[in-house]
Amino acid sequence: MSHQSDLITTDINAYLAQHERKELLRLLTCGSVDDGKSTLIGRLLYDTKMIYEDQLSAITSDSIKSGTTGNKVDLALLTDGLQAEREQGITIDVAYRYFSTAKRKFIIADTPGHEQYTRNMATGASNCELAIILIDARHGVMTQTRRHTFIATLLGIKHLIVAINKMDLMNHDETVFESICKDYLSFTRDLETGEITFIPISALNGDNVVNASEFMPWYQGPTLMNMLENVKIAADKNFEDFRFPVQYVNRPNLNFRGYCGTVASGVVRKGDSLTVLPSGKSSRVKSIVTQDEELESAFASMAVTLTLEDEIDISRGDLLVHNDNLPVTSDVVTATIVWMSDDQMLPGKQYYFKHTTNMLSGHIGSIHHKIDVNTLAQQPAPALALNEIAVCDISFTHPLHFDSYRKNRSTGAFIVIDRLTNVTVGAGMIEGTNPALPAHSHSHGHVTPEERAARYGQQPVTVIFVGLSGSGKSTLAHALERKLFDMGRVSTVLDGKSMRLGLSKDLGHDAAGRAENLRRSAHIARYLNKSGLICCAAFVASSAEARAQAISVIGKGNCILVYLNPSMDTCKQRDPSGLYAANANLSAGNVPGISFPYEAPTDADLVLETDKAGINECIEQVMQLLKNRKSI
Repeated sequence: MSHQSDLITTDINAYLAQHERKELLRLLTCGSVDDGKSTLIGRLLYDTKMIYEDQLSAITSDSIKSGTTGNKVDLALLTDGLQAEREQGITIDVAYRYFSTAKRKFIIADTPGHEQYTRNMATGASNCELAIILIDARHGVMTQTRRHTFIATLLGIKHLIVAINKMDLMNHDETVFESICKDYLSFTRDLETGEITFIPISALNGDNVVNASEFMPWYQGPTLMNMLENVKIAADKNFEDFRFPVQYVNRPNLNFRGYCGTVASGVVRKGDSLTVLPSGKSSRVKSIVTQDEELESAFASMAVTLTLEDEIDISRGDLLVHNDNLPVTSDVVTATIVWMSDDQMLPGKQYYFKHTTNMLSGHIGSIHHKIDVNTLAQQPAPALALNEIAVCDISFTHPLHFDSYRKNRSTGAFIVIDRLTNVTVGAGMIEGTNPALPAHSHSHGHVTPEERAARYGQQPVTVIFVGLSGSGKSTLAHALERKLFDMGRVSTVLDGKSMRLGLSKDLGHDAAGRAENLRRSAHIARYLNKSGLICCAAFVASSAEARAQAISVIGKGNCILVYLNPSMDTCKQRDPSGLYAANANLSAGNVPGISFPYEAPTDADLVLETDKAGINECIEQVMQLLKNRKSI
């Protein structure tokens, strides 16, 4: 194997010690579908002679059945182990592979390219120091190329190698390579990408992967393996801010109490003065213990057990820091969130947040904006869908002790967990406690209609369902509210019957009383619209004059009139309020359409025959009308 030395045959212990001291590089491959990520990893393993003979034999035979490379060995099968992956020729789950050379050890993550599995890519990238962005030379920069690049920069990966693959299919043309490099740099000019290196390769044939290609003499840069062996990553670690999240309290006997965990950042030495958060108690480090020995110091990424000189109440989730270097403490933070669930993220909903070893509750208070990964444009959003990325305010039930993600990836990151299913639904990177909000957000003036529209993701409107008693007005009003609510919109129902329990309690049920009830309700609908809400109203509204007056109060541009037009027989059969069944209502003149005429609207925006169409069909027609009006 490529990392073997003469020591392996003469002194195995010395060889193992030498291997243990090698620097470890964690990296991932990402990019769009079928860019060759799995094949590249297979080529790295093959050319560095890190494939066992039985593995090579197995994938050689499997290549005949599942491979896509003709008579050649399909090296992608080394990482695509799931049957579904081999059948479709795609990567679904994150596959990790381990190999080493004489200079360095590697853990490489093969992440999916499909948009459906972007959450898996973000998971694989969370602990990596370097990302290989694969680009198919035939297609150039794709949407997933942009999305994965953006996520990699969000996650603080400072070294990007852009490997432009399948150059053999483009006749190793230098102009193709230069054009793709230009497009990629154009997209990333506004991103904090750190170091970017471009390499033209053919993963299938091995060009510029481990060995330099004889077909691309115009490229004089390093090979991919040379880059991986020599990229400098030591300076990327934070050795200044000591952070030690307590994972476990070790109490094997009466004479020992140790606090176990991994040093997230910084350096700790025996005798250092530490503060325990959140209690604020202080003590000194008595010893630093590992499984094998006691150390004088420990640094980032080392798993150790600390003992203190004083007896302090410390438990899992607490954070040990130096007395003179404390993190930020706040119960409200601003963070960039990558949403990973099919269920929408809704502001105000309670979630669990896992931060280091600490679990706490909280909710996402508001969304400043979501980010279009293609253009990096900021857009208003009332909710977040799968794979969307947004800057949000988050409120916790208890103060959080953190650093900004740019300063410290360990204490600046968290995951979002659904309280009911216990499924991870999002990942967040903390920016701080003083977000860069628009100027009006810091003012003490009135909230403007434009601000409400941007926050709620909707233009306020009143949808008035009108028709005879029993036509289905209240049913559709509540169904519309449910539909809008499930979409993350803000709406409410204004029902004529509910008004009569309060503000219109003094009114009769005759034509005049119903007209006055509608007039009063129109003023409430107008107020709701000014507050940014969509009002789902349900009224008989038997008079054309009363309807016109109500529309003038609300504003014609803010009204959608929906007339429900079933047959009278259908209304009588439904009779939800017992209006038709009671003879007293008829004698009192309280039955619209019988006691007094019902003036059917001739100017309705939508007419629904609710005796022929079901609730879902009717609501879909109303929703389409709202979309056409650009209310949602």
